[in-house]
Amino acid sequence: MNNAKMPEARQSAQLNNKGDMADGKQIAGFIVIQPPVDPAAEELQQSQQQQQWPAEFTGNDTRCTSQATLNEQISDLQISGVQKPLTPGSEPLSQENTAEDKVESHNTFTAAPETAEAKPSLNDSNRNLCKVFALTPIPTIILDSDLRIIDISNSHLELFKLGLHECLGRRIFDMEPSKIPVPDVAILDSVINTAISTQNVQVMHDVEDYLSQSVFRMRATPIFEANRLLYVVLEALNITDPYLKSKIHENAYASETYRVLVDTVSDYAIFMLDTKGYITTWNAGAAILKGYTAEEVLGKHFSMFYGEDDCAQGKPRKELVLSLHDGKVEDEGWRYRKDGSRFWANVTITPVHQFGHHVGFVKVVRDLTERKAAETRLIAAYEETSKLKSDFLANMSHEIRTPMNGVLGALSLLNSTALSQNQREYATIIEESTSVLLRLINDILDYSKLSSGSFSLTTDVFSVESIVNSVIQNCPPRNPEIEVKSIIDPGFPSHVKGDPLRFRQILQNLVGNAVKFTDKGYIHVRTCFKEDERDDYSVTVEVIDSGIGVADEAMNTLFAPFTRSANSATKRYQGTGLGLSICKSLAELMGGAVGYRTNPDCQGSIFWLKIKLGRIDAASPRSRVLESSDPCEDIRKIAPRKQLLLVEDNMVNQVVMLKILKSLNFERVDAAWDGAEAVHLIKKKPLAYHAVLMDVSMPVMDGLEATAAIREMRNEVPIIAVTGNALKGDFETYLAKGMNDFVANLFTERNSLVFCCSGLALEKGHAREEKKL
Repeated sequence: MNNAKMPEARQSAQLNNKGDMADGKQIAGFIVIQPPVDPAAEELQQSQQQQQWPAEFTGNDTRCTSQATLNEQISDLQISGVQKPLTPGSEPLSQENTAEDKVESHNTFTAAPETAEAKPSLNDSNRNLCKVFALTPIPTIILDSDLRIIDISNSHLELFKLGLHECLGRRIFDMEPSKIPVPDVAILDSVINTAISTQNVQVMHDVEDYLSQSVFRMRATPIFEANRLLYVVLEALNITDPYLKSKIHENAYASETYRVLVDTVSDYAIFMLDTKGYITTWNAGAAILKGYTAEEVLGKHFSMFYGEDDCAQGKPRKELVLSLHDGKVEDEGWRYRKDGSRFWANVTITPVHQFGHHVGFVKVVRDLTERKAAETRLIAAYEETSKLKSDFLANMSHEIRTPMNGVLGALSLLNSTALSQNQREYATIIEESTSVLLRLINDILDYSKLSSGSFSLTTDVFSVESIVNSVIQNCPPRNPEIEVKSIIDPGFPSHVKGDPLRFRQILQNLVGNAVKFTDKGYIHVRTCFKEDERDDYSVTVEVIDSGIGVADEAMNTLFAPFTRSANSATKRYQGTGLGLSICKSLAELMGGAVGYRTNPDCQGSIFWLKIKLGRIDAASPRSRVLESSDPCEDIRKIAPRKQLLLVEDNMVNQVVMLKILKSLNFERVDAAWDGAEAVHLIKKKPLAYHAVLMDVSMPVMDGLEATAAIREMRNEVPIIAVTGNALKGDFETYLAKGMNDFVANLFTERNSLVFCCSGLALEKGHAREEKKL
């Protein structure tokens, strides 16, 4: 016999450490069985083999005898003296059988030369062994050391519909896997290599044959002699019956475990639906949560748990369709119990598939009523906190701006008197410092209002060009050599609809920053527009400067609140770091955005603003009054024929306002300390006043109560709210109570003209529009 060769290296790992083997141990995913070894028996067996098979064997040696122990299965055959005399190349022993003893044996091994006395016994033994192998009921394949097929049992040929000659001599890996049987060549390779590498160890692998609906346990047993591989025996044991019994037991155990688990869960309603939505199972939790017994619901459609509106809208059916499409559907809403009470439920519906077919749905319902109540309480607490915060901001705004009114008003009056050079210089310093303080206060209050959502926009008619020019005039550069100009597209609409105050605030901030950070060169404000699909205007304003620019590391935090550049060159500039953040929030409220890019012509900056503004056919008379080139002159022309009523409880502010209004030459300006006094004056002289300037927050009777009382007298005199509050909802309240307009700015000479113009324009019937957010 040729020396046996070990098989080629395979993809699967081989096991080489025999010392780690144990009975029934699982190695590399296979069941590995090694019989216990008796050292004394093994030594005796080796001694007998040495006596029977000496190193120098001759055909005349009478010690060559046939010894074999036949067990139940061919793999259990203990061969001690048969293999060695067999050599390849002889005819199958089955050809020497008599007709009555003939079997289809395919063993191609014949006996080696031996003595005449031993020959009949050896031939008989070989014939018996071949007959046993051929007739074994266990499908078996024998491979040589090259893993080629040298014999196959009749049971294997019949079971897998094979012919003998198409198999003999073929490598086992060239056979169709299902005829061995194995799932694939890789599994076969792993089984054989594991068996060979572990030696004297059986490796088993279970294979399910879906065509024959059978289960086989493939067992690989290597046959070695002196650490040299002789054969590999592959057996296919049909274990279908015990396998199915095991599966039935496992399924029954799993089903019972699932039933016990589901039935003992009382916090969840878990029940099954068929493909149409009819209830097929009902657990104890469902009975507790829904109030129905299993007898009351089994066989009924699960839509019985939905309200009439949900059923009318087809919600139950839609949930089943969605769960099939998405793999799961989850919903929260009110569900109803048997007694009519409702609970807030979290509902999950999941489709169930078995063997690739949709067989129904499983529905899980949780009672989240307590969680819903907790969420409601949290929302109410949040809203209450937000209201308290809004009220605090409103009061803070009023309390801070009230003394500022007096300071700025007094400064305005002081500057209108004859002052010496030093006095005017001191007044200018006070005015500039007050303006800086005012901007800081406004930034903080505006940011707080924007953060809490307590901010509102108004809609009015205004001229973009006029506001741009006004902002440029109000932001003169420190260096008179810096070129500051406005560039506006030809054909730009003369008037648009939007919030002029917030547009001005954004533009003032952008232009102010350009002036602050530009020491030489230019500052250009470029304005362009285009019409959108809704026939509104998309307006873009770019503020272009040749200043110090923005450092790369500051780009990402440019519009973040309370952020200032760390560049040492900017530390000399004042500010809260809120300006650009407020601009961003205001622009988004107006349906637009702000942004930055580097000026390609120098190291300067380009800040841009894009917002949506409404189209109008013509400017209103009020807009023309407000945007007059010289409003003081216009007011002075009509003031001698107009009478005003000022309602203000703060003595300083009342004195300052009266002086400013009287300086405009109104025919008469009366004053009241609170709302009750104002109502008394109007009731006494109902047609005496052309407009009323009404403070909102006052003792005795506030401005809203006074306005309501005046409207009850059917008096339509224009009432203008004088307030520092700008919280969301306040303006709607003012208008709902009968006020005609408001101005949320400080009372300077310029703003007093705005008050007056607003009141006089409203007297002619021009009302402000309010945009609710």
